Amino acid sequence: MGRYIGPVCRLCRREGRKLFLKGQKCFTAKCPFERRPYPPGQHGRMARLRRGRESDYARQLRAKQQAKRIYGLGERQFRKYFDIAQRARGLTGQVLLQLLETRLDNVVYRLGFARSRREARQLVTHGHFTVNGRRTDIPSYQVRPGDVIAVREGSRNRAYFKEVLPQWAAQQQVPPWLERDLDNLSGRVLRLPERGEIDTQIDEQLIVEFYSR
Repeated sequence: MGRYIGPVCRLCRREGRKLFLKGQKCFTAKCPFERRPYPPGQHGRMARLRRGRESDYARQLRAKQQAKRIYGLGERQFRKYFDIAQRARGLTGQVLLQLLETRLDNVVYRLGFARSRREARQLVTHGHFTVNGRRTDIPSYQVRPGDVIAVREGSRNRAYFKEVLPQWAAQQQVPPWLERDLDNLSGRVLRLPERGEIDTQIDEQLIVEFYSR
């Protein structure tokens, strides 16, 4: 599966809003979106000036692209999540967001154990986390209520987990559907997240409309 490896700040500029893909940098004046809040490319500044009323299709496409980029997924993988959500009970859009939120890399990020989802994906891939005591290196692993996610014992002496992580994690608020134990570098999934507890600014109904055309 192809994965975007270019500069992620261009993605925020393309979407016209911050997607918070670079962790701490997104909250500083060094954020490229703060300095150049227009689409990337030679004609980006003029494109912003010429932009008129968006069509329904354009709004649906942008909503889908934003969700893909926030969670770091490719088109095929994102469509797979949508198909699963469509077959499940409940509102398709809400189920889709629950599936995305309960990916292991996203849960690691939500617990404050990584500064961005991209960093969380890398940490999981390198085998620094366990789920219920078993080393798990699959970022797309779906966690369930009751699962315990923890930093692997062999990784706890690394400089990142001893020096960088405690300062970052202490500043991050954990959503109510998760429980965190900073002393033991672990967290627990209490339940599935409700829509109001997912703070990503995504209009899931537009995504449903996009795939229902």
